[in-house]
Amino acid sequence: MTFYTSATIITELLMLAMVLHVIHYSGFTKTQKTWFLLTFISIMVCAAAEYAVHCGVYDPAFAVPLTVLTVMQFSLAPILCVLFSGALGLQRLTKTAVVFFCVNFVIEAVSAPFGWIFYFNRDGYFRGKLFMIYEALYFFSLIYLIVNMYLVGKKFRHRDTRTILMIIAILAAGIFPMTVYKINITYVAVGVSASLCYIYYNDLIQQDIQAELVVNQKRVSAMQSHIIFSLSSLIENRDMETGEHVARTSAFVEKLARDAMADGVYSDIITEDFVQKMRTLAPMHDIGKIIVSDQILRKPGRLTAEEFAQMKQHASAGGAIVREVLEGVTDEESVSFASDIAGYHHERWDGTGYPEGLSKDAIPLSARIMAIADVYDALISERCYKKALPEEEAVQIIKDSAGTHFDPQLVDVFLRHRQDFS
Repeated sequence: MTFYTSATIITELLMLAMVLHVIHYSGFTKTQKTWFLLTFISIMVCAAAEYAVHCGVYDPAFAVPLTVLTVMQFSLAPILCVLFSGALGLQRLTKTAVVFFCVNFVIEAVSAPFGWIFYFNRDGYFRGKLFMIYEALYFFSLIYLIVNMYLVGKKFRHRDTRTILMIIAILAAGIFPMTVYKINITYVAVGVSASLCYIYYNDLIQQDIQAELVVNQKRVSAMQSHIIFSLSSLIENRDMETGEHVARTSAFVEKLARDAMADGVYSDIITEDFVQKMRTLAPMHDIGKIIVSDQILRKPGRLTAEEFAQMKQHASAGGAIVREVLEGVTDEESVSFASDIAGYHHERWDGTGYPEGLSKDAIPLSARIMAIADVYDALISERCYKKALPEEEAVQIIKDSAGTHFDPQLVDVFLRHRQDFS
């Protein structure tokens, strides 16, 4: 088996593989698939026609059919650039492809009887005196393709000029030997280039889709955060708060979580994603207050045991409400994260909290962080039932509550970075 035979077989198999991939690939529109299929099938036809002429087995009796086959090949080959361009997403190229083919076909059909561009005699295939016409058409098509590849690249956010240059270099590496040295490896280069264009174009689409998804995800996340904050502020307003508690505690939990991460505390749990979830979902910590009556929420004095029992229900209710609000809106991990904050931020390290009396590490870490931020802000803020405490006194209360109310490791982080909470 000669090198040329091997190269032709490889080209045909490569194009067949690309055809099968296009047929079964779901990432392109019907129009895009049609252009790619036309490109790959045309390369298969041209490569097979060229092989029939140059395979080394020639019989003068087949001069006429080989002439017809070569006319078709020479008419089809220069329009590969148009098929490429259509496959790469440029619009309204159907008429251009038809015009290119018709012009090429007329030139080849008129020239064939006179042997101006090519001819067959008793010894085989030879180039005519005007073979340069075919070369000029091929060269023009190459320039057309290069321009269109540049235009296609401009449509995408992500493009790699080096890939385009490599494709052009491969095309040139196939066309130059054919033109100068009559080494027929043109369609090997064209086939490889077509495959690379297919992969490159698909990659461009996927990168842009990914970029668009990231932008949309950020937009959705911002919308979710805004809705969460607004809803939480609305709940807080029922007990005469202005929503500032929501903003402050969100900032406090983010700072405490980030400081803990910097100090290496709970480093197996606290990551950047954990910190972002704390900041985004903390505003929902008191959403359960929606079930508590205004009379209790706005009572200026101390709550009775019965009133306090009703107030405590907001924690367990909050966990359930958060699930109802966020289920189907965000991922399950975020839903559980928010539910933990709302449901368990009144649990205490020593197990005397509510609603379930959890203790130590049984309390979700997010809720333990929320507990410190929530209590600290409550201490330094004026409420309808109390005056605001000085920061120093509030810090001392947090310190004294380490190991009873609060996680002692988190209290240590709070104390080391207390300037962050001023």
